[in-house]
Amino acid sequence: MSVNLVQKVDDRVRVRNALISVSDKQGLDVVVKELVGALSGLTIFSTGGTFSMVQQVLGQRAEEVLVPVSRYTGQPETQGGLVKTLDFKIYLGLLTETYNSSHQDDLKRTGAVPIDLVVVNLYPFEKTVAKEGVSIEEARANIDIGGPCMVRAAAKNFHRVAVLVDPSDYPGFLKSLKANNGFTLLEDRFRLAVKAFRHTASYDEQISEYLGRVSFPESAPCYQIRRG
Repeated sequence: MSVNLVQKVDDRVRVRNALISVSDKQGLDVVVKELVGALSGLTIFSTGGTFSMVQQVLGQRAEEVLVPVSRYTGQPETQGGLVKTLDFKIYLGLLTETYNSSHQDDLKRTGAVPIDLVVVNLYPFEKTVAKEGVSIEEARANIDIGGPCMVRAAAKNFHRVAVLVDPSDYPGFLKSLKANNGFTLLEDRFRLAVKAFRHTASYDEQISEYLGRVSFPESAPCYQIRRG
């Protein structure tokens, strides 16, 4: 298997396109207002409940800034939000390397754009399974798929992409972004990538720990199991 080994990296990357999709909406109103205020020409791609909140926060400005992911990808969200962001254009935008001419050709071919900032946190699995009487089906339904994929892709491409998984990091990130005239710094992107991988690792551990301690199918009266 051949892999791309990047040799040329920009310390400073201007944020032009951001992808925002969060379960924990703490601080979302502030970060959205600050990003739009600090970044001229910013486009925000978003989904579901996050899109609705960002739209409300921005008011009339939303028409010039905010784009639903479904419009960008050309694919509507599936029922229940099961598939929203698992799309080639999204991951091309996350993983594209700045100085790879083939990647740049792919962007042009598909009409995709490089995504420079990802603000994503995951379905609240740990809180869900901590509830008294929670069913295995409620737990299963709260296993996030698209979120960890986006976080991992963004963190892997820290050469260019900044990823925020924790609302407590919003103030420091915004302060640095403003101090650097709308650019992210490689040092910050790397630090945030480390935190992002720890976040997804912890999330997977929570899921495996829960599933490992429940008995199945005895613990799952919610299922009508067909035999034979």
